[in-house]
Amino acid sequence: MSFPKKGKMFPGEQNDGLGVERGTHSKFFAAKVASALNEELGKTSAHVKIVAAWTGANERTVKNWFAGHYGPSGDHLVTLIKHCDAVLMAVLSMADRDQLLIGAKIGDIERRLAELLEILRRR
Repeated sequence: MSFPKKGKMFPGEQNDGLGVERGTHSKFFAAKVASALNEELGKTSAHVKIVAAWTGANERTVKNWFAGHYGPSGDHLVTLIKHCDAVLMAVLSMADRDQLLIGAKIGDIERRLAELLEILRRR
């Protein structure tokens, strides 16, 4: 028995009509998010548990995000952006929103300066 004409290819093997293999963009997205997560949280020993607590996602899922196998989507992505500035920067960069990227960096600097001032006032 042979495969039907239309059903021979798996979704990852198909072209999107632009010469780009389907799934390439999602792999790029997953790699960028993984890089951002590792940059901000990869140094801590509980990085997976922290992100799982933020998002409510399964720890195995979060490990896949850190490894770059898959990227977060929907509510998980929004929650990560809310808690992790590096993910926000990565998403804005991928969306070619450089103006917003600068604004986000300024906001991050202001927040860090406020934290530093608070520490200095305690002494």
